[in-house]
Amino acid sequence: QVQLVESGGGSVQAGGSLRLSCAVSGYRYYTRPRMSWFRQAPGKEREGVAAIDSRGNTLYADSVKGRFTISKDNAKNTLYLQMNSLKPEDTAMYYCAAETAPYELGASLYSVDFDYWGQGTQVTVSS
Repeated sequence: QVQLVESGGGSVQAGGSLRLSCAVSGYRYYTRPRMSWFRQAPGKEREGVAAIDSRGNTLYADSVKGRFTISKDNAKNTLYLQMNSLKPEDTAMYYCAAETAPYELGASLYSVDFDYWGQGTQVTVSS
């Protein structure tokens, strides 16, 4: 069973930075999972923010391009999201998600493509 544990959320003023982490364990296939970060603000749908596939190819939502960077440390089985130049509209619960398969999976920002989710970490950006 794949398990995801997020950390790193918090409160920050606009223009500040935060780094989210997601420790992943339990995937059984030889190929590494594709992983993504999603966020959901109150009253809004969950949206994909950043994605990375097993080979390190990345994908970003237009709203965060140039400000957020997704990366992973395969040795530590940890996914990161570096968030710079934060805006109040970035305020949301942030979730990491993973999907595994016995073959390579491309990066995805669609929540339906993922079976495994973390518990979420809150990010609040004040103006």
